[in-house]
Amino acid sequence: MLKVADIKSGSHLAGARLIRLIEDNDPDAVELLKSLYPHCGNAFIIGITGSPGTGKSTLIDALIQEFRMLDKKVAVIAVDPTSPYTGGAILGDRLRMQRHATDRHVFIRSMASRGRAGGLSRTTKDAVLVLDAMGFDIIIIETVGAGQAEFDVAGFAHSIGLVSNPSSGDGIQAVKAGILETGDIFIVNKSDLEDADICFNQLEAVMEMKKRAKNSWQPKILKTIARDGTGVEKLALTFLAHLEFMKKSTLFEQKQKELAQQYFYALLKDLALEKIDGFLNESNQIKTALKDIEQHKTDPISAAKKMIDTALLFRKSSNC
Repeated sequence: MLKVADIKSGSHLAGARLIRLIEDNDPDAVELLKSLYPHCGNAFIIGITGSPGTGKSTLIDALIQEFRMLDKKVAVIAVDPTSPYTGGAILGDRLRMQRHATDRHVFIRSMASRGRAGGLSRTTKDAVLVLDAMGFDIIIIETVGAGQAEFDVAGFAHSIGLVSNPSSGDGIQAVKAGILETGDIFIVNKSDLEDADICFNQLEAVMEMKKRAKNSWQPKILKTIARDGTGVEKLALTFLAHLEFMKKSTLFEQKQKELAQQYFYALLKDLALEKIDGFLNESNQIKTALKDIEQHKTDPISAAKKMIDTALLFRKSSNC
């Protein structure tokens, strides 16, 4: 049986086993997570997001190399989309980072998004806690992709990097999606492409219009070519500069509190849904409600509200 000491030792095998148990919703994993929590809070967590095809995985592979040259222990969680039919995931991002497979100070794990619109599930945060307790200096989370719902990563990471692809007009898309307020570093990857300067200038123009307070971090815009490493060293140093900036002010402590609060609220919502799902699966009342809706004896809104009220009352009385 896994113990706290196994995880704190930094064992890749123990860490992988615990994350697997977390994904399987194993009760032993939950108990171990409770014990690990006091040993967390030391890692610098970076979120990398962007549209599919921007080269996020290749960029992260290059970032790992740069952070390792700075003697940082690096863990990566690559979140892949879950199939709506089978619940499975391709989990292929790890294949692009195989050159680090033999480095004992690098841990790479692919995880499924489990259908979450923002691209991240609670198990992702649980895995971050495990990697933090294992002693990794930097934890990188790669999300499924950018879009209107892609804001979950802000509740998981200290620093957010948004990767844009010049050929797809992502500079403007980032502004449209409202990610401007979320991003700390904007990365124009594949900057050897023809429209790279246009993408860069678009982002720069919008930044000028949306200046933040003087005492806050001013978002940076960087150009990279991930496949040959161009600009990646500067990117790595910029992430570390953001960390240093936060630590010199109260921003890091504030961010830590925000991350803890958002994790707590996410747990409350997930646990509440589990309770309600349990009731619905056990109760025959849902069959009656569905039949009444089909026969137009009631409307779906009223039926759903009544079912939730019944579930809450049932749980309250059963816990008395």
